[in-house]
Amino acid sequence: MAVLQTGEYPLWFLLTEEGPVHIESIEDAVYSMPLVPWPYALHIRFIEKNEDAFFLVVNRDGFLKLLPNTEKISGADQSDIVMYRFSGGEFFKSYTAGGFVFYENQPAAVLYTDNRFIDTAEKPPSPRTWTFNMNSNSIFPINIPVLQLFPEDEDWDIDTLRLAADGFYYYRAVKKNSNPASFMYRTDTLGNSSKGTEISIDTFYNTAPRSTRINHPLLPVLPEGFVYTGLEMIGGNLFASWEEQTDYSIGAAGFLVIKLY
Repeated sequence: MAVLQTGEYPLWFLLTEEGPVHIESIEDAVYSMPLVPWPYALHIRFIEKNEDAFFLVVNRDGFLKLLPNTEKISGADQSDIVMYRFSGGEFFKSYTAGGFVFYENQPAAVLYTDNRFIDTAEKPPSPRTWTFNMNSNSIFPINIPVLQLFPEDEDWDIDTLRLAADGFYYYRAVKKNSNPASFMYRTDTLGNSSKGTEISIDTFYNTAPRSTRINHPLLPVLPEGFVYTGLEMIGGNLFASWEEQTDYSIGAAGFLVIKLY
């Protein structure tokens, strides 16, 4: 746990294998990480809000939870941000995060084996779906019934899982063997004992969130090759994730927080 004591100047954090590290400015991130294809890079893959807290999945690392300092931790202002990290250890380092949803009010990240840039015979992760809570420092598996219909030991990977704006869950199941194939589904509940409705690739992609250019008058200018990838409000603070990007690769990645009022 760490308390982010925000002010009028941004607090910059760089993602590392040991967790987020505070840096003096974004310039300290330039040339700090090698550029690697995005499935294998440390970066904030998903951000979801639940009540007053924000839940983040850091690709190849684990979870972050950020929330306002409503507990009035000693020595911190109530407008500061409390950050918790839940490391996935060596297991998370071996796989790519393909989805993040809330199942029965628990955060759930889906991992898969990505071989689009590196040919690998590595088996799908088992278990593939992980969560955490505030009662433990460790992450632990969580079973999502609809995904259990695609067993990992039969070479099924789930490389996408999302809740779309239409209220349906969309997921893609990929069979990895001598006869590879992929199937896309839509379902209104993850607790289902059926796979849901099989859909076309056009429907699957048309319901995916669209990338938009992120602008805010308080966001500092980033170095060339760096972009903002997410923007959220946490109490009276602004949170923004950023990445160094080149084509399909990511180098340095992290986030900043700055007090608005």
